Amino acid sequence: MPSLGVDFRRLWVAYTLSAAGSAVGFGALPLIAVLVLDVSTFQVALLAALSAVAGAALALPMGDFIEQRHKRPVMIVADLVRFAVLISIPVGAALDVLTYAQLCAVGILHAAALIAFTAASGAHLKALVPAEQRTEANGRFEQTTWITLSVGPPVGGVLIGLIGATFTLALDAISFLLSAFGISRIRTPEPVPAERHGKRDLTTGWRYIWRRRGLRVLFLNSQIFGGPVMMTSPLLAVFMLRDLDMPAWQYGVVLGVPCAGGVLGAWLAPRLTRRLGLHRMLLVFGVLRAPWLLLFPLATPGVDGLIILFVAETGLLFAAGAFNPSFATYRMDATEDSHMSRVFTAWSVTSRAVQPAFMAVGGVLAGLIGLRPTFLVAGICCLVSAAVLPWRSAARAEPVPETA
Repeated sequence: MPSLGVDFRRLWVAYTLSAAGSAVGFGALPLIAVLVLDVSTFQVALLAALSAVAGAALALPMGDFIEQRHKRPVMIVADLVRFAVLISIPVGAALDVLTYAQLCAVGILHAAALIAFTAASGAHLKALVPAEQRTEANGRFEQTTWITLSVGPPVGGVLIGLIGATFTLALDAISFLLSAFGISRIRTPEPVPAERHGKRDLTTGWRYIWRRRGLRVLFLNSQIFGGPVMMTSPLLAVFMLRDLDMPAWQYGVVLGVPCAGGVLGAWLAPRLTRRLGLHRMLLVFGVLRAPWLLLFPLATPGVDGLIILFVAETGLLFAAGAFNPSFATYRMDATEDSHMSRVFTAWSVTSRAVQPAFMAVGGVLAGLIGLRPTFLVAGICCLVSAAVLPWRSAARAEPVPETA
């Protein structure tokens, strides 16, 4: 297979820098809220909720705006916004003027800039990489994601202990500045942006998804799968540390080491796609990633329970790592260039609303019926996601031209 090219490598390096910075700074914002501002537990939870929901609401009108502009300038501006808002925290802390309201504003603007960057970068990558190399390109990004997620948080934890949470967040901010510089070095000309036809409509992205069976099915699948997985994320810490009485290092092992499964899955994805085909990859790994949460309730105190949780996380991340590049490639292929940014915005906004909702429901369920039954509910939801896949061959059809 021919090389992906110099400009793709520049984009990949830029993404790697920002992903590494984000992974190192992972969790720094709530830590600053607790350690520097001494806020309440409710305020920490409110910070996370506001960042997700208000950030998504702020980003909602951006899809139409991004669609009609060249994508690299949007990506650079989004990186610069993230740099500016994050660097304001260590500056505010150094000047002793940091407030909880500033943390909330930073969380909201950072979330909105992330959605804008995602919407622009998806359309940009489609234009930059030939169709036959998209799975390879998406696999590279997926590998980078899992590597940074496995290495970054432990490194960030060490740095927070050595230099403090605010200065660790400054490293995250600088990574976005480096990302913006890397993107500015890409030289491949961009295609002419799409022109708007008719009135501005914030629902265009969702309507486009819903009118195309393949996109619609995968859209529903991503919410039915992603919501329950995120629902278990905060509950797993309580389950392991309190109910199973495991030491913190074992929780760290279950959280970090299985990311290697995601790396392996993403590395194999292009090779398996060439062998199985894109459609079959979606079906095979869409099913294989579904049952693993059902192992969580079976975990018991001791080594046996640790092994069960480790196997469950590794299996889930391996299958997800193989599925995601194929999913990203299908979404690119099935979406017309003139609607890429609006589809990506609609997808991101929905996920950022659905996942916190699942997490809230998980917290309520855990209080009412306990952690093990809640894990069982999450596992059953993931099983349902396997039924919501593009099983019919019609899902492989070419995009339907937009007429409205």
